[in-house]
Amino acid sequence: MVWRVSLGNEKLKIGELAELTNVTKRTIDYYTNMGLLKAERSASNYRYYDRSSIERIELIEQRKKQGKSLDEIKREIISKYSEEVDILELRLKIKHLDEDVAKVISKLQEFDDVKPEDIKKSLSKESISLIQSLLVLLNNT
Repeated sequence: MVWRVSLGNEKLKIGELAELTNVTKRTIDYYTNMGLLKAERSASNYRYYDRSSIERIELIEQRKKQGKSLDEIKREIISKYSEEVDILELRLKIKHLDEDVAKVISKLQEFDDVKPEDIKKSLSKESISLIQSLLVLLNNT
């Protein structure tokens, strides 16, 4: 069972993390060496863990109780991380597309006589592809 404490962005030493999560320092070291946990090293070679390590250890211990091997848990964690990265990349692309649309709207408001090539120059290739796809979909409905 993990104790819920307010740590903010505070970094934890391995002993502190072990105490908070009720696992041994040796277990944390093993999980770190396996790649299940990430530690930052200080200039004095101390390992520091961030708050997400508490939740990660809780997840690992829960999956172990369900009978999963550490290799299976590692694959699950890596898969989840990949999905999170994909989602972040998609959000970034959407943000860029939103910025492109805002540029188009701004151009349209500036000029009464807007030339399509002026708009096209201000858009990314992804935005142009998206607009073309939307036009195709709208024409097919």
